[in-house]
Amino acid sequence: MKKLLPVSLALTLAVAPLVHAADNNVAGDNWIVRFGAHVVDPKADNGHLAGMKTTISNNAKPTASIEYMITPALGVDALAAVPFRHEVRLDGQKAATTKQLPPTFGLNYHFLVEQRISPFVGAGFNYTRFFNTRGAGILQGADVKIDNSWGGAARAGVDVYLSPSWMITADVRWIEIRGNVHVNGANVGKATVDPWVYGLSAGYRF
Repeated sequence: MKKLLPVSLALTLAVAPLVHAADNNVAGDNWIVRFGAHVVDPKADNGHLAGMKTTISNNAKPTASIEYMITPALGVDALAAVPFRHEVRLDGQKAATTKQLPPTFGLNYHFLVEQRISPFVGAGFNYTRFFNTRGAGILQGADVKIDNSWGGAARAGVDVYLSPSWMITADVRWIEIRGNVHVNGANVGKATVDPWVYGLSAGYRF
């Protein structure tokens, strides 16, 4: 996905000049809704649980977001998704599976407003809820639980307007996700997910 996103963005930027569209006059259009997909790609080093090296798999799911423009350049947004599913390995052996919902909220600054190509950066916070966590493999039958997580979030991306209302958005987020892990009630350490989240979506402004 790390290689696919730049390719998708390059294709979008190549096609955009061919689309017949006037200058992006968005005065008075304060809401943006986006539908697409994101990949949650945990960092390479996810810490240690019970003294064993932890590895957490990546996962892609459909996402949706809504953004309200406070000013022409400044917007607040909320990201939602279908639950992501991850596999947890300890020293390379399958140990558990879990699902998580990571609603993320942020404040974004958009550059080159009212232009066809408008990059943006943002920062905010995330709440991740882990659920349906189950022991598997070496922990088959064990009671495994991961605590929910609060953390910071950062974002960068670009909107490519196909018309004053329609756009393609490519973005990348970094999200702080860290939860204590319990096996049969005992705390065995903290899972440090801290993923990069890569996304591509279609948006409508109104």
